[in-house]
Amino acid sequence: MKSLMDDNSKKIPLSAGYMLIALGIVYGDIGTSPLYVMKSIVSGNGGLAMLDNDFIIGALSLVIWTITLITTVKYVVFALKADNHGEGGIFSLYHLVLKRGKLLVIPAMIGGAALLADGVLTPAVTVTSAIEGLRGVPFIVNIIGNGQGAIIGISIVIISAIFAFQRAGTSLIGKAFGPIMVLWFTFLAITGILMIRLDPHILLAFNPLRGAELLFSPNNKAGFMILGSIFLATTGAEALYSDMGHVGKLNIYGSWPYVKVCLILNYLGQGAWLMHARLHPKAYSLSDLNPFFDMLPDRLRLFSVILSTMAAIIASQALITGAYTLVKEAIHLGLLPHLQIQYPAEKKGQMFIPMVNHLLWGCCICVILFFQSSGRMEAAYGLAITVTMLMTTILLFQYLHIKKVPTVFTIIFLVFFGALEVTFFLSNAVKFVHGGYVAVMLAFLILIVMLTWYVGHRTEKKHEILFPAAQFVEKLCRLREDDSIPYSAINLVYMTINGDMNYLERDVLYSILDKRPKRAQVYWFIHINVVEDPYTMAYSVQDFGTNFCFKVKLKLGFKVEQRINVFMRQIIQDLMKSGELKPQLQIYSLYEGSNVGDFEFVFIKKTLAPDSDVSGFERVAMRLKYAINSFTGSPVRWFGLENANTIIESVPLLVKQEKTLVLKRELQ
Repeated sequence: MKSLMDDNSKKIPLSAGYMLIALGIVYGDIGTSPLYVMKSIVSGNGGLAMLDNDFIIGALSLVIWTITLITTVKYVVFALKADNHGEGGIFSLYHLVLKRGKLLVIPAMIGGAALLADGVLTPAVTVTSAIEGLRGVPFIVNIIGNGQGAIIGISIVIISAIFAFQRAGTSLIGKAFGPIMVLWFTFLAITGILMIRLDPHILLAFNPLRGAELLFSPNNKAGFMILGSIFLATTGAEALYSDMGHVGKLNIYGSWPYVKVCLILNYLGQGAWLMHARLHPKAYSLSDLNPFFDMLPDRLRLFSVILSTMAAIIASQALITGAYTLVKEAIHLGLLPHLQIQYPAEKKGQMFIPMVNHLLWGCCICVILFFQSSGRMEAAYGLAITVTMLMTTILLFQYLHIKKVPTVFTIIFLVFFGALEVTFFLSNAVKFVHGGYVAVMLAFLILIVMLTWYVGHRTEKKHEILFPAAQFVEKLCRLREDDSIPYSAINLVYMTINGDMNYLERDVLYSILDKRPKRAQVYWFIHINVVEDPYTMAYSVQDFGTNFCFKVKLKLGFKVEQRINVFMRQIIQDLMKSGELKPQLQIYSLYEGSNVGDFEFVFIKKTLAPDSDVSGFERVAMRLKYAINSFTGSPVRWFGLENANTIIESVPLLVKQEKTLVLKRELQ
């Protein structure tokens, strides 16, 4: 086994620089939650006039302890320990526990689909909430008016600009994310401290009993459904785990306490201001009351809107980057179809997936136009992410078993967090009729695609026909030396599904020998094996005792770009140096001394024969898979071979036939 590149999965050290980067990448979603959490809680209880001090203190207690239990305990303390060579997220976690059972792919797919679907709402909610703060700036109101039309227009322009910028890469503006978020969190803390002075009794919210009392209090008009609004305070916790690979767990450990303190101080400040404001209800009887903006002095309003908009942009950027990473991991796990992936910057983590970018942008714009205001978006926000958290809990339970944690403790973990998240899910379920169905429908569509791809891939594997490669070496040798057939290429390359180094697929041999005999100097059969280490790049070779027929197994981490043409050139040069392959001198070439010949890459496109003996479910899955495949693009793009010589051939998915039909000849 040879390595194609140096290992990139080294542990990221604890440093001030990486903690600064963490502030800009990891905490965008949870960091902007003060824009809408208290607003949602207040409006859900009937507005400022319906509040009393006990309600405000109890609500803040629920917020504080939700952040503590879900974000701090579950994700920072437990989930960050379940790192896959430094990488986090639900698919990385699935990679760690897949040996525990095949059915674990189900919570992984459900969680991944829900995370992608709920993430569509993040840019819409955060950007719109920030822009709505302009209503508190008098001279801006004189320009844009009090209507929602201008707010929607500005939000759409900003979101469109964010998505349009993805193609160019974000490395330049990314350097400013950390300092901006430091300013943002510091602003949250300072404004919170200044407001706490209005009524220090808000500090009673640290008592968890005050939150428990509120759930049964008659002053709580929403009852247990208030947890749907409370849950918004921790919606960025899953993103915190997913982004671990960008900054390392140590830097999340180091930066989270500061972030948590700043968030809680701001929430307490909003609560103290609400306790003060209810004494002067006429001064604050706004229909769209937002404690985050309304508690600030007039001279700070415009600055707070600009800063919160920048924070919302950063949160949106983190969501988009996270979606790219999630989709790429799902592709390599065989849960989503291959898509074109571009790398607009030199940095490894910078990627751009055009189709995902366009779909996210379109969905975000539709969400804004459909819901019209952040208040209505909040009613739909968080429903799907509770499902993701619950699926993560199930996978973490399996991970604790793998780590041989005592069974009693693992059961306590599952029951405690499972019950907590089921409670949040049920409280969020009421959001379904208020717009939550949008996130649920998106999650369901994504899940259907994942399930289709997974079942279709397994069906193809189950019915593939293999032949011992050694039986066909002599035929390939004769074809190679047959001067009556023109060369297809010096190097003829096939991508194979089966990883057994001693066997070749029937479809590949049929293409070479029967479809149209393809003569080449060297035949290559490449199998890609996606492994658990995210950045592994290694290969092994089977030469079948020849110098013209090679099966290559590429071991690539699930975060590695599958640039087959680049890897092939290195492998050929390695084999030439070892004497296993003769030099392929290029007489006619722009480059002097080139010793690697031309390539032709052949891709097999499966088709489902009408009389194939497959189950009804498998038949539907296969047809959907092939339909989706035709929509998502060509394998030429998947493997970065746009400038290479490629062929795509259709062959039937040959499986056991139901019945052989025989024609009887009739005499005239």
